[in-house]
Amino acid sequence: MSSENADAGREPEESSVWDVVVVGAGPAGASAAYAAAVAGRRVLLLEKAELPRYKTCGGGIIGFSRDSLPPGFELPLKDRIHAVTFSLNGKLSRTRRSRRMLFGLINRPEFDAGLVEEAQKAGAELRTGASVVRVEQHGPAVPDRRTVAVVLAGGETVLARAVVGADGSAGRIGAHVGVKLDQVDLGLEAEIPVPATVAEDWAGRVLIDWGPMPGSYGWVFPKGDTLTVGVISARGDGAGTKRYLEDFIARLGLAGFEPAVSSGHLTRCRSDDSPLSRGRVVVCGDAAGLLEPWTREGISFALRSGRLAGEWAVRIAESHDAVDARRQALNYAFAIKAGLGVEMGVGRRMLKLFERRPGVLHAVLTGFRPAWKAFAGITRGTTSLAELVRTHPLAQRALSAMDR
Repeated sequence: MSSENADAGREPEESSVWDVVVVGAGPAGASAAYAAAVAGRRVLLLEKAELPRYKTCGGGIIGFSRDSLPPGFELPLKDRIHAVTFSLNGKLSRTRRSRRMLFGLINRPEFDAGLVEEAQKAGAELRTGASVVRVEQHGPAVPDRRTVAVVLAGGETVLARAVVGADGSAGRIGAHVGVKLDQVDLGLEAEIPVPATVAEDWAGRVLIDWGPMPGSYGWVFPKGDTLTVGVISARGDGAGTKRYLEDFIARLGLAGFEPAVSSGHLTRCRSDDSPLSRGRVVVCGDAAGLLEPWTREGISFALRSGRLAGEWAVRIAESHDAVDARRQALNYAFAIKAGLGVEMGVGRRMLKLFERRPGVLHAVLTGFRPAWKAFAGITRGTTSLAELVRTHPLAQRALSAMDR
């Protein structure tokens, strides 16, 4: 459907129209707002919650995430990880160590607030408590062919030349674009305060446990005096996922400590043919279903897609007709598919392998040094799953065997 309004009337005053409106102030939205504001555009960042707010998230910051942060951004790290303990449903534990840091750990409220602050420093304006109910690209609320109307709860309408949807996988903007999702997983997590003696045992080390259900795994991420303990598995067996978390916490000896926060969330991956834009509206991060299908890592995908969305939203805002706006939106989609889309494709294949043979994957990671070096390279951001498959014949053969 064209974003043009066939009955467009008088153009609105330029001062009343934002160049770019970003919906959602998580890592994807803040990155988009920063990218558009750095380009010198008038940017409005809308967030329905008050900041800072809690988000269910392990909080792992891998190399690709660090590389996508605004220049000079100081990560509020709670720990620096140099060791990983792998276990297979609580058994066959083995710890691999590295002299160099593998990745860092953050708490999302601080991290997200810091990214929003960077966007504000770049010139973006923030409005919290602003809940979007719909987006209109034609009709009486849209004054001309270059404008998108963002309608807020209570009836207020905000006008923009381009809109970036970063309001989560169940948000309004993804629904407007028509995002299609084909993998949904349930993550459960507990933030557990622990005594100093327990915290010391975990400092600098995480645990990854390959779980009892196909495609499931659990984690322990240390953050000072708190351990973030969580599990994730395919949606459909919520009771089984809850039992896995309870058993996981119990065998770690943490059942006697009261969680400060217990939460859950659904992660959703886009299907290959899912759209990334509609008219002058683009989506990024969770709103676009962009995350790594095997690990369900989403922060780096949010930061990278958010930056691209902000950059291309600037081009869309500068477009004077629907044809050029559509061309810029398609260029954004191409950039996403050529990068993050390729990584997601390899991740899907890795998930299938993991679902079928978790024991083989565990044995390879813990007993085959090149596999450990590859894992370390991915966490540091010196390589990716897609790059490994492209350049290593052994990885190609393993995935090809799995596909048969």
